[in-house]
Amino acid sequence: MAEAPGADSGWLRRFTGQTRFIVWAGMGLTVAAAWAVLAGMAWAGKDASAGSLIAALCTPDATATSLRSLVASLIMWLAMALAMMLPTAAPMISAYLDITETAAARRKRVVSAGVLAGGYVTVWLGFSLVATGLQAGLREAGGLDVWHGSLNFVGAGLILMLAGAYQFTPLKQACLSKCQQPMPFFMANWTEEPAGVFRLGLRQGLWCLGCCWALMLAMFAVGLMNLVWMAGLGLVMMAEKLYAESRALTWGAGLIFLAGGAAVLTAGLVR
Repeated sequence: MAEAPGADSGWLRRFTGQTRFIVWAGMGLTVAAAWAVLAGMAWAGKDASAGSLIAALCTPDATATSLRSLVASLIMWLAMALAMMLPTAAPMISAYLDITETAAARRKRVVSAGVLAGGYVTVWLGFSLVATGLQAGLREAGGLDVWHGSLNFVGAGLILMLAGAYQFTPLKQACLSKCQQPMPFFMANWTEEPAGVFRLGLRQGLWCLGCCWALMLAMFAVGLMNLVWMAGLGLVMMAEKLYAESRALTWGAGLIFLAGGAAVLTAGLVR
């Protein structure tokens, strides 16, 4: 005998409601944990006597090539990526959940959104590895302030101007458009295989990287452990993806970075 439609739909509502709660709660806890790690690192950097792994980022006796310093740098960049970039994945996760709810209602196989998020995070893990190497190279060359994790005036000005100029490029706009509207991408490339969903997350992560890499590298200019700038840049990147008509925000941020970079560069040249 067929199941009663009312009972079936009620079960589906409970299932999808629980699924959404688990996904969003998991993301929220991950982001909160990342911010906690960053706050701990910032505190340890101010306490040179801490002598712990997280103090290695900011203590002056930590060389760029020491294993402890490299591990600490990688932890910092990965925590920064999770804290700043995972919230910007909300449109992607939401669109995927919408499709999986419809698929579940039709008794089709669905893959956990965690697999999709895993592909996305993998891209930012790769970015964290590259950023760690760049940080080590800059410290080895003496171009990075040990205590504040920032470039000198000229370097900071140049990287801020780079971040500002990138806001106006066609590549930025193309990647941002993909991040803002993930639904057509999922509909055209839908798969019920975990490996395929992981690849979807990878592709979404690459578009996110293409959208936000320059703003992330701006942390070298403002200070790697500057929590205020982390939060500010994270909010800008999230707002860009949440609002389809965000060109004014994107260009406005670009102008601010260009002006700020020019001012810092000028200050460095006249010193």
